[in-house]
This record gives sequence, structure tokens and C-alpha cells, in this order.
Amino acid sequence: MKLNLRQIEVFRAIMLSGSISGASKLLFVSQPAVSRLIAYTEQRLGLMLFQRIKGRLYPTPEARRLFVEVTALYQNVQRVNEVADNLAENREGQLRLSCSPSLGQSLLPRAIAQFRKRYPQMRIVLQTQIPATLQQALLTQQVELGVAYMPVEHPSLASQPLYENKIVAVLPKGHPLAARGQVEVRDLINEPLIGYSADIPFGMLINRLFGDEDSQPEPRIEVQQAHVACALVQAGAGVALVDEITVAGPIWSKVVTVPIRGTVNAPVNVFHLQLQPLSRPALAFINVLHNLEQHN
Repeated sequence: MKLNLRQIEVFRAIMLSGSISGASKLLFVSQPAVSRLIAYTEQRLGLMLFQRIKGRLYPTPEARRLFVEVTALYQNVQRVNEVADNLAENREGQLRLSCSPSLGQSLLPRAIAQFRKRYPQMRIVLQTQIPATLQQALLTQQVELGVAYMPVEHPSLASQPLYENKIVAVLPKGHPLAARGQVEVRDLINEPLIGYSADIPFGMLINRLFGDEDSQPEPRIEVQQAHVACALVQAGAGVALVDEITVAGPIWSKVVTVPIRGTVNAPVNVFHLQLQPLSRPALAFINVLHNLEQHN
């Protein structure tokens, strides 16, 4: 006969308390119920587990040997419960993220810092990737969440909008346009403009601000990423059009941001697999992203 969990529980309670009455108190059941179950267990096992001497119970050597295994079993059960509690409270585990390079220097560090205040035991793996590589990482489940500027489009991916993320002008301090409350893109045409490759999404977005092909200025410097453009403005190499979140990232000294009349947005979205349920840490991180202020 194999012991069932209830028999093991009663046997353990008697071993711990040393008596039928003590076991009944531990288990919140009557003494006769404990006596009947332990007697039934001894009968079915064909073993005497306890000797009754002068009204007291004394465990047999067989009972002591059995108790060693029962104790190990309960330790494993306790460990299972601890793991379940940790998972429920996001106290352990791993969250794998990917983001575009500019967001890896601005939005994601602040979001991860907020997330770790709540879940300090959570391990986070962050990869910075261009949109095509980020998409592939999501589809192959190398990462659970991707945070990027639009577009990352695929029928197997779902997205949630996070921020509108307006485009602003970034100018060196002391620049004649820096004192204005607002500028127009045509004000920048004759400036030493730091631009972007026309074949990347952010570059296409900036081109929309200037209008048709004949209105496009010729950048004096061309870069791939908005945070690089900010660093060049900081160094005095020119002026740039950059998104709000990138400007709110590192502390850019010697630069001024000015709103643009009729600007466009570089919306930031969080992406994940369409049909794959999100883990509790991933849901918690998305909540942090939604609640995170764009500016410190």
C-alpha cells in the first residue's frame, strides 16, 4: 500500500507533537479521527509506527526512518510554495527585452530603474537592435518584449502604443533660434543640419516635416541614430531634429530644445507575440512603461 498525503500529514503531525492530542491541535481535527487514521495506516503498511507505553506514544525505528523521508518531502513542498509565491510577486525570474538604440539610452534605463525598485530580484536582459533584428528576436522568442519607434509590422506581432513622442529642434545654446518659443522647419533649411539616412524609418519621418522632394535640405552631417545627432549638436557641429524621448534621456549640456510648428510624432510602441500569453513580469514592465513620465 502507498501512503496518501493525508496519512503522511497525520504521521508527521504526531512525530512533531509527540502525541495524538498534539497532532489533533496541529491539524484542527478531533483526537479520535487522528487515532483512527494512524491505526488504519499501521494496519495497511503492516508496520508498527508507534508504541504506547504508559499512555505516551514512542516512535519505532521504522517510524523514525520514515520520518526522514517525510521531512524531505515537506521541505520540497515548502520550496514549491516559495517558488509559486515568488512568481506571483515577481520576486524571481528573468525578463528579456529589446529596444531601438536611441531608446536604450533614454526611455529604457529609466523604465528598468523603476521596475527594479519594485522587483529587485528580477534578472533583466536588454538588447539594443535595429527594427528588423528586433522583429526577428520577438518572432524567435529570444526576447519577450520589444520597445521601438514605429514601424515594426508583422501579422504575428501585437503592439501597444506608449507615447506620441513629438519631434523637436535641438539647437546649441546661444543659437539665434534658441530664444524663440517655436520654430518652423523652413527656419532650419539654411542651418548646418544634422540629418538621417533616408532609408531608415526615423529619416523618412523627418523628411515628412520638410514636405516634397524638392523641399528636402541637404544635411551637412548624416547619422543613423537620434542620440548621435544630439551628441553632435552638443559638440557644436550643427542643429538637429530629434524626438522628445531621446532629448529627455542623457543630460545634454550646451543644447536647447524648441518646439516645431506643425511637427510630426515618432510614436513609441511596445511589441510582443500576438498569440503568446505574456508573463507576469512582462505585464508589470508594460505597466511601468505606461506610467513612466517622459521627462524627469
